Amino acid sequence: MKDIYILGIESSCDETSVSIIKNGCEDIATVISSQIDIHKEYGGVVPEIASRCHVENITFVLEECLEKAHMTMEEIDAIAVTYGPGLIGSLLIGLEAAKTLAYLYQKPLIPIHHIAGHIYANSLVKPLEFPLIALIVSGGHTELVEMKGHFEFQKLGGTLDDAIGECYDKVARVLDLPYPGGPKLDQMALLGKNTYPLPVPLKEDRYNFSFSGLKSAVINLAHKKAQQKEPLRKEDLATSFQKVAVESIVSKTKKALLDKNIQHLIVAGGVAANQGLRKEITAMAEEIGVDVSFPPMKYCTDNAAMIAAAGYYAYNLGIRAYYDLNSESSTSLC
Repeated sequence: MKDIYILGIESSCDETSVSIIKNGCEDIATVISSQIDIHKEYGGVVPEIASRCHVENITFVLEECLEKAHMTMEEIDAIAVTYGPGLIGSLLIGLEAAKTLAYLYQKPLIPIHHIAGHIYANSLVKPLEFPLIALIVSGGHTELVEMKGHFEFQKLGGTLDDAIGECYDKVARVLDLPYPGGPKLDQMALLGKNTYPLPVPLKEDRYNFSFSGLKSAVINLAHKKAQQKEPLRKEDLATSFQKVAVESIVSKTKKALLDKNIQHLIVAGGVAANQGLRKEITAMAEEIGVDVSFPPMKYCTDNAAMIAAAGYYAYNLGIRAYYDLNSESSTSLC
């Protein structure tokens, strides 16, 4: 059987990444150019700056990836690219690069939804076993998705307001943590105690999430302490916040697994790197006898390896795009 090599391009936010994946599971070469240091001084990603950086970086990242893999474009079977969701300017840079390569080298063009990419990052660890439930937790998404086969997505629930990663970053600012604040808050939470009472959000809903109330409770608590000139124990607040946030995610994921009688769970997205969440999800899975998979840390945040991995399965299913494929800043997976 012929090996299939998929070249993936990811530029949905502030990482310019190109990857070559063999047969959907073997990372031949992945290159990521991060803009974190550039956006750090602004306290977050500036879309216009991100777009310009993609323009400057995309050619160099592509050349470095091919050189690292010791391959040429002629040896590539297809090109997979993130078409959305994300920052529209950033998406357009990666998409135009992919369409240009597909046209020049006459390769199939495969459109990949960013969240599908995060899900298929797990296939770089081991084959996906169906049926499964995917928990997607990132800066822009918090969703529970059921899959009965490759590229068969059924949304069970999602956030009604803030995504969990966005909530982490906003609470991190309250705690005066530098950008990106989410990972630093996770580290801080390991040092404190659960001493601040915070509301558990949307307890009555089956599979949907809500984090705006929890975020507001943290902000109000911090303001109250400042007004009363009382010390704010930042480590304790970080611990208290993380306990409630993680508890909300774990409880709804557990309910979905039990309700659907599904034995396989995969966790995907940038917040999948969160140590507190990994610990509690693992404990829950062991409790109810469910197999759980996390992508390696390097595949949790945005990268082209996950796009190329998803691209392999899309390629086998005959999923193709034409040169009129456009970027979509907001588009649902299912």
